[in-house]
Amino acid sequence: MGRLSYDGVEKLEIDGCALAHLQLVVSSKLRRGESFLFTWRPDISLGGGRVSVWMHPHASLVFRFAGRADPAPPAGRSPAGRSPAGLRFPA
Repeated sequence: MGRLSYDGVEKLEIDGCALAHLQLVVSSKLRRGESFLFTWRPDISLGGGRVSVWMHPHASLVFRFAGRADPAPPAGRSPAGRSPAGLRFPA
C-alpha cells in the first residue's frame, strides 16, 4: 500500500504497484513542465464521490510507500494522461 498526498490536504491511498506507476506518470509529466487535471474516486468509507486536483510543477506532492520493498509498476502499463480530460485513476 501507499499514499499520494497533494499539497498536504487530499490523499489517495492505493496499492504500492499502482502508486509506483502513478509516480512514473506524474513525475514525467511534471518534469516536462506539463500541468494537468488528476481525478480519482475516494473510498466509500471516506464519503465516496470524486476528487479532482490540478497538478502543476510547483505542487507539493508526497509519494509514501509502506514497507521496505520498492514496488514495481505493473507490467504492460504505459504512461497515460495525455487525454484532454487529464489523468484518471483507475484508468
